[in-house]
Amino acid sequence: ALGSVVLTRYDFWPAALTAAAVAALLAGRARIGLAVLALAVAAKIYAAVLVVPALVLLQRRHGSRAALAGLAAFATVLALIAIPFLALAPGGVVDSVRTQLERPLQIESLGSSLLLAAHHLDMYDATVVSSSGSQNLSGSLADAVSYVQTLVQIAALAVVWVLYARGPRSRAGLAAACAASVVGFVAFAKVLSPQFLVWLVPLVPLVLGRVGLLACGLLTAALVTTQLWFPFRYWDVVTLGNATWLVLARDLLLVALFAVLLVAIRREREEPRSA
Repeated sequence: ALGSVVLTRYDFWPAALTAAAVAALLAGRARIGLAVLALAVAAKIYAAVLVVPALVLLQRRHGSRAALAGLAAFATVLALIAIPFLALAPGGVVDSVRTQLERPLQIESLGSSLLLAAHHLDMYDATVVSSSGSQNLSGSLADAVSYVQTLVQIAALAVVWVLYARGPRSRAGLAAACAASVVGFVAFAKVLSPQFLVWLVPLVPLVLGRVGLLACGLLTAALVTTQLWFPFRYWDVVTLGNATWLVLARDLLLVALFAVLLVAIRREREEPRSA
């Protein structure tokens, strides 16, 4: 459904590690899950958004001491991977992290797609620049939207974690929280590359019931919509052509998917199931 992007991207590797970590968590092997999650984070940082649900699960089932032990397992594995790089090239590691944090508003992100819609409606004059390995919007308004979008991303993750923390300790609730965490991270990020949708493929189908079917439908629509403009019409987006409306449609589908997953978590709160 996502098209040719799946043939040339690295993201199946961190997605597979993340899926393995979630599988261990759902199987009741939380410490193993957190250790594998550290491998996923080392492969790609997005998997870190699952640390909080994993620790909440451990704390609920086995207490605070078990949660601290799980956190120690996560930190130990991540340190074993990161320390050699820090020792050999600390400046390179710091520069890599700083570069990612300071990236501007990428042209495929939600905030950018809204500004491009305003551009087509003659409400905004968009300027596209190439930097940080991507095409981005420049200008004071784009910078402000990038900052606000980061705050929205943090708030979205906080909502997921609070909803899950207040709910039952069911496997269905954990699956919904994991899926919602990654979807929220992707949907509201200031950088949203097409391959990021690969991260969602192993997680969203874990959500149960009619809400889960709706979530899978929205994910499929987002994948197909991405394929309609990437990679063959990508430069039409960069040159502010009509394909920008497809980007906006895809981004809004991801926002709708996030909202549906919040409903899934809330239903687990209202209708507890045994783990």
